Amino acid sequence: MATLAVDALGPARVRAVMLPSEFTSHDSKDDARALADNLNITLETISIEPAVQALKTTMPVDAPPVTFENIQSRARGVILMGLSNASGALLLSTGNKSEMATGYATLYGDMCGGFNPLKDVYKTLVYKLCAWRNAQGMVIPQRILTKAPTAELKANQKDQDTLPPYDVLDEILHGLIEEDLGIGDLAARGHDLQTVERVSTLLKRAEYKRRQSAPGPKITTRAFGRDRRYPMTNRFLY
Repeated sequence: MATLAVDALGPARVRAVMLPSEFTSHDSKDDARALADNLNITLETISIEPAVQALKTTMPVDAPPVTFENIQSRARGVILMGLSNASGALLLSTGNKSEMATGYATLYGDMCGGFNPLKDVYKTLVYKLCAWRNAQGMVIPQRILTKAPTAELKANQKDQDTLPPYDVLDEILHGLIEEDLGIGDLAARGHDLQTVERVSTLLKRAEYKRRQSAPGPKITTRAFGRDRRYPMTNRFLY
């Protein structure tokens, strides 16, 4: 996202903020610094730990673990929106189409922002675009592209703990969204039936989140919010 913003606007118009938690790895911090240096932009660091600890004291002690994972993302959203209010800068939301499709973007957290350039870009295409950009001039550290994707909201977390590998996920999502295929059609293509059913359920259940998401460019035949809108509550969907 930072690279896209700098290419579009120039480094003088881009402000980057690192918001580490106790789960943010040293690799992630080093990679963010290297990317900022390559792009010639400043990188501010604001720890979210004080905000997270304050919020934890107000929550029930028996709240499920995902509650405290999402608190971290929402603390980041509050801080970033505050910086946006204070400076007048536009906050870019970061969820790509794969995340928006399955609900793996936190409402009022990383979904905060006024514009989302990646809203209609599948995760696998994000990687391809990064490889293309580096071919024009290396700016994105290779480790960002090769390490396992993770939200780093808990210890040793990986996206594939709860989602299929992105190459599999995106093929299923493309079939469900762009091609209007049914679960049986995708299973006939060789995809695991239970996996397709789970992805289809995630896609439908996340509709209410997508209705509240930032606008973004349309690059596919079925962009969320314009070309593909499903009812949020109809029981027959589930």
